[in-house]
Amino acid sequence: MTREPAFRPHHVVVLALDGLLPFELGIPHRIFGRPKDAEGRHLYEVVTCSVRPPGPVETDADFAIHVGNGPQALATADTVVIPASYELGPVFEKGVLTEELAAALAYIRPGTRLASICTGVYVLAAAGRLDGRPATTHWAEAEHFQRLFPRIRVDADVLFIDDGDVLTSAGVAAGIDLCLHMVRRDHGTAVANEVARRTVVPPHRDGGQAQYIHRPLPEPQLATTTAARAWALERLHEPIQLRDMAEQESMSVRTFTRRFREEVGVSPGQWLTRQRVEHARQLLESTDLSVDLVARDAGFGTAQSMRQHLQAALGVTPTAYRRTFRTGVAEPDDPPAVRTGDGNRTPLAVGEG
Repeated sequence: MTREPAFRPHHVVVLALDGLLPFELGIPHRIFGRPKDAEGRHLYEVVTCSVRPPGPVETDADFAIHVGNGPQALATADTVVIPASYELGPVFEKGVLTEELAAALAYIRPGTRLASICTGVYVLAAAGRLDGRPATTHWAEAEHFQRLFPRIRVDADVLFIDDGDVLTSAGVAAGIDLCLHMVRRDHGTAVANEVARRTVVPPHRDGGQAQYIHRPLPEPQLATTTAARAWALERLHEPIQLRDMAEQESMSVRTFTRRFREEVGVSPGQWLTRQRVEHARQLLESTDLSVDLVARDAGFGTAQSMRQHLQAALGVTPTAYRRTFRTGVAEPDDPPAVRTGDGNRTPLAVGEG
């Protein structure tokens, strides 16, 4: 009889640097410290370490924190998270690591997943881990970051970027989105949604969502698009036209589209596609419905359309996704996603522009 491998939680090590923001330091502990398996075992083990032996680490507030692990803890990590710091010195000013920081990072094993929150990305960049790769940071620092590291493809308009073994996020709350995304990537939508519910945050903000809204949000007494979004979420399985959503707010299509983008940061079509992808993920994880029925209930119309959208959003077919996050469900193999010669995909009722 084949013995199952012993259970081992994923080991997350958070690197605390002088000048750190206490809020951002706490994000990985809050998000990764919540998920449990069916037997009640924690799926992650989270520890904090410093670049020095155990002792105090200064914050940007009027207090220091005591960190009980030195840099050797980095050698045990499956994932290393580097939150923001306001005292990066030559890392921020010249793009080079201090000897102390370089020695600490040397403990990280090859193949370890790396993630940064806000200006923590400067550390990854100075260590050469982002050369030739896409990355993001807080929009206010993006121009400086690009000048300092011209070989990095900086995108200042997104919440986070997942580039496989290296992930970067914008500032503050985007760190929550990034950590939830990693939980979703590791253990699926249901686990991530439960963590979000307990943390009282939105379960999913797509990485491509805008970091901030260029125009001010409408005043509370003015019309918004909230009711239209709630209406659409109750009808994802139905064809939804842009004019149908606009009618829920008694607006013209043009006014509704402009107001929607101001509030949400993406077009109605892009938002609707993301909601359908998220709903399809939940159905694939939590039900035995066939791919055809999942496509119908998520509002994609056909299995082929859903395959194309999941391939674009997740890089996998519905069957591959289900095999990863739900065991014991037999499905016929999905054919590969098909793109037409001009790159178009099967359209939804609401345009994706």
